[in-house]
Formats: sequence, structure tokens, C-alpha cells
Amino acid sequence: MGLYLIYFAILLVVPLWAQSRVKSAYKKYSNVPSSSGLTGEEVARRILSENGMYDVQVEETRGVLTDHYDPRSKKVRLSSHNFHGNSIAGAAIAAHEVGHAIQDEQQYAFLRLRHSLVPLASLGSNMSFFIIFAGLIFGVNNLILVGIIFMSAAVLFQLVTLPVEFDASNRAMDQVVSLGIINNNEERNTKKVLNAAALTYVAAAAVAVAELARFILIYLGNRE
Repeated sequence: MGLYLIYFAILLVVPLWAQSRVKSAYKKYSNVPSSSGLTGEEVARRILSENGMYDVQVEETRGVLTDHYDPRSKKVRLSSHNFHGNSIAGAAIAAHEVGHAIQDEQQYAFLRLRHSLVPLASLGSNMSFFIIFAGLIFGVNNLILVGIIFMSAAVLFQLVTLPVEFDASNRAMDQVVSLGIINNNEERNTKKVLNAAALTYVAAAAVAVAELARFILIYLGNRE
């Protein structure tokens, strides 16, 4: 009973808590202008320029917190509010996405590993539940095992994502501080935005591990 409570807490409470932290931090610091007055676009271009990465483009994308780096097209895409705004949150997020671009440029090992796992992770997340439930319905334990193997690829992708995201945030902080994009008084608030965003990846990894552990226990229980 205790294990199931922990499982449901991880599955339901942790993601909601992480999302609330992100929304709260973003809402607060997206309304606080940075001392440099640079927009998210200008922050991104400044960091890219200082690192000699003139082939990476910065463009606006729709939505809220839809910011990302696309390694295929070499583009940093910033949501409209961050692209045009000059807030501490916008600067932090823009710098974080450029951090991914720098990882790509320097062939950061965990980023390369994550890229290589994309096909397997996609297949695993799409197929694993169907295979496992088919095994449960028809009572074929080996089919459950196959589903677990597929799911493991998706879980591995989530786990590899953690060092990629934390490293991008560390690079972001180094850049905004060394280039004077934020001042000493703004460092703490910038870290709050980046740390809150990182929690969503920690929550996703925790949920993925909990799901995998549950099905492994079911498989082992059926063997007995």
C-alpha cells in the first residue's frame, strides 16, 4: 500500500508541483526588467556572437514557454514574450536555449547521446504501453518483458536529458554573468528561473522511472 501511495504521488503530485514552480517563477520574473534592458532576441544574438556562432539563427515562435533550440535547422526559437521582452526570465530562457546551441557546437557528449536515442525513445514511448497491456490481457509474461525493454529506451532518454538541461543552464549563467547581461543582484533571480524550469525535467524523469519500476514489479510478480 505504501509503495502505491509513493507511486501515485510521483505520478500525480510531482509533475503538478514542478509545473506550478515553473509558472510561478516565470510569471514573477517575466515582469521584472533586466538591468541591461536587452530583449531575449538580443541576449541570444549577443551570446551567439561572442561565441563565434554566426550560423545559428534566432527567431520568434508562437505560444508561451515554447522556447527551444532546433539542432537540425540550427535555430534558437523564442516564444513571443521572451523574444520581444527585456525581462530577467526572458534573458534566462534565451541564454539557456543558446546553451543548447553551444552544446551542439562543441559536440557535448550527453547531447549527442540524447540525439542518438531519439528514434528508440520515440518507438519505446509509442509502443511500450500497447505491448505491455497486450501481455497483461493475454497473460503472456514474455510480451510484458518486451514492452519493458521498449519502455527502458524512453526512460533512458529522460535520464540522459537531465545532465543536458542542467549543463545548458550552467552555460547560460556563465554567459549572462561574464557578458554583463545581468548584474550581481540579478544572479539569484536568474537562477530561480532556470532551476524552476529544470524541475520539469526532473519530474518527467521521476515519473518515467516510477512507471518502469511498476511494470518490472508486475513482470517479476507474474513469474512467481
